[in-house]
Amino acid sequence: MPSNTGTGTGPGRNTGPGPNPGAGPSTRAPRHAHPVLSRRALNRATLDRQLLLRRCDTLSPRDAVAHLLGLQAQNVKPPYFALWSRLAGFRPEALSELMEKREVVRLVTMRSTIHTHTADDALTLRPLVQAARNRELNTFRKGLAGVDTDHLGDVVRTLVEDRPHTMKELRVALQAEWPDADPFALSVAARCVLPLVQVTPRGLWGSSGQVALTTVEHWLGRSARPVPAPDETVLRYLGAFGPASVKDMQTWSGLTRLAGVFDRLRPRLAVFQDENGVELFDLPDATRPPEDTPAPVRLLPEFDNLLLSHADRTRIVPAEYKGRSWSGNQAHRTLLVDGFLAGIWRIDEQKGGGALLTVQPFGELGRARRAEVAEEGARLLADMTSATSYDVRFGDLADF
Repeated sequence: MPSNTGTGTGPGRNTGPGPNPGAGPSTRAPRHAHPVLSRRALNRATLDRQLLLRRCDTLSPRDAVAHLLGLQAQNVKPPYFALWSRLAGFRPEALSELMEKREVVRLVTMRSTIHTHTADDALTLRPLVQAARNRELNTFRKGLAGVDTDHLGDVVRTLVEDRPHTMKELRVALQAEWPDADPFALSVAARCVLPLVQVTPRGLWGSSGQVALTTVEHWLGRSARPVPAPDETVLRYLGAFGPASVKDMQTWSGLTRLAGVFDRLRPRLAVFQDENGVELFDLPDATRPPEDTPAPVRLLPEFDNLLLSHADRTRIVPAEYKGRSWSGNQAHRTLLVDGFLAGIWRIDEQKGGGALLTVQPFGELGRARRAEVAEEGARLLADMTSATSYDVRFGDLADF
């Protein structure tokens, strides 16, 4: 856990029962016996674990990626914006340097989406969630009629370990091997069967490059580890996203049937419930700041894991704003005000060296909040663009 997490001393801090060595692995306390955590209490605890109550000045970018169990990297820039919002003095080049040194990599893991992980996590988390990738593979069986997926894995490994292949190159090669199969299904199967990393320069800040793939073992020069028991990952998930329910962990990981794992860990965990009576688990010594702890404005990238890693997202997304951070299949970058989703934003870099940050609030912010958003936006433009002049405006994104 990071050393500069919240230090609240009110009733929201470290409440709840500690370990109960006398309880068996399947023993469940009566639901009414668990302390209740309000939505705001869950919000502040989650922001704290996510390094969003204050920018962390004790974790390196690599250690932050490890603490957060990876960063959503469906697009190139989100991991950089995610760390900028969480780490004091973050420079985009610091993450690029880690990628060039192969200390962090980009590959498909949780929820069938690309994440930036440390090398160690890439070799352990991907085997852990392989069962979810196998289920994904089953949805493409019709397009894979006659395809032996073990043989497909051997073919793909030979291809991409000889040299990195683009998805187009892979489809062409696999289509030649299985001409009656669906090309898209073959390409999906390749990334399901094998842990394929996107090699640099793809993913580097300020660089361009199409997606080219090789195996994580070949890229890192070491073998993937055996499939680990999920216990340690459950504890790490709670450290980064807790307090959380079994369904929350399943939503984050894509795994199923984790209730038994939580029962096995129950004697080591604190247990709460939310306002709807859903059982929540947490690390006994984790910090749970009081619900009135101030939460600063934050500008988060699209697909940030904060908004995607719980079955019940109301700890961050007010019910009235559900779905507002999406337009069709397009995810917007999101604004947090008082810890909750409050709008979306966009950067337009202009000719002549200027940059415009447009913020679309979902409701009335008030003068003080608008000033806070503008200040945070100006810092973002100064740190994360090469603009020589910049402006922050409020309004509908479609109008700018």
